[in-house]
Amino acid sequence: MFLEASLAAGAAAGFLSWAVRGRSAQILAPSVWRGPAGSRRVALTFDDGPSESTPALLDLLERHNAKATFFVCGHNVERLPAVLRAIAEAGHEIGNHSWSHPRLDFTSPATMRDELGRTQSLIGDLTGTAPRLFRAPYGVRWFGLGAVQRELDLTGVMWTAIGRDWTLPAAAITRRLMRAANDGAILCLHDGRGITEHPDITPTLDAVTGLLPLIQQRNLSITSVSAILER
Repeated sequence: MFLEASLAAGAAAGFLSWAVRGRSAQILAPSVWRGPAGSRRVALTFDDGPSESTPALLDLLERHNAKATFFVCGHNVERLPAVLRAIAEAGHEIGNHSWSHPRLDFTSPATMRDELGRTQSLIGDLTGTAPRLFRAPYGVRWFGLGAVQRELDLTGVMWTAIGRDWTLPAAAITRRLMRAANDGAILCLHDGRGITEHPDITPTLDAVTGLLPLIQQRNLSITSVSAILER
């Protein structure tokens, strides 16, 4: 009896862990983690910005005629509104990444609504368009998030592969993402480090410098999440 109870508890814990952080999980909040195949497109995404280094990243993307989706934090947008406008003016997509970048597990629906709603309002005021996409900080979803997403008309976005660019050197980041860089993939990098001011994103910039031409050599276009989901 004790063994059966322990196994059941372990299975329940494993299921909850998958529901909270599993990239394909749909239980707590509907989300996508890749697009359909057939369009020869890869979606490139950047979390945690805008930051003081985002303009350098925009220059890299422009050089390779690549587009991306930037999941931004409201706290950073409030500090750097001109950088947010530069992202939008360059033709990139802007998504919601919460206000202060908290883990959402064990968070109340009211707190989640405030985190997402404040960011929606600020981005809408600055660009004229509220985001349609949301990525949960750390990829963590929780009970009540689905209802908040529906209320704010947001589609959740996870990723096919994440670069771990906050800890790995550029070469390792590039290798990780190139293993997953195929038709319909959603790749996750970071142009900030949470809500830290003046973050060092040198490994990200170096990785993107090598990554963009390698993806294009596979005859894949580099675009936003919405562009690959349109198909």
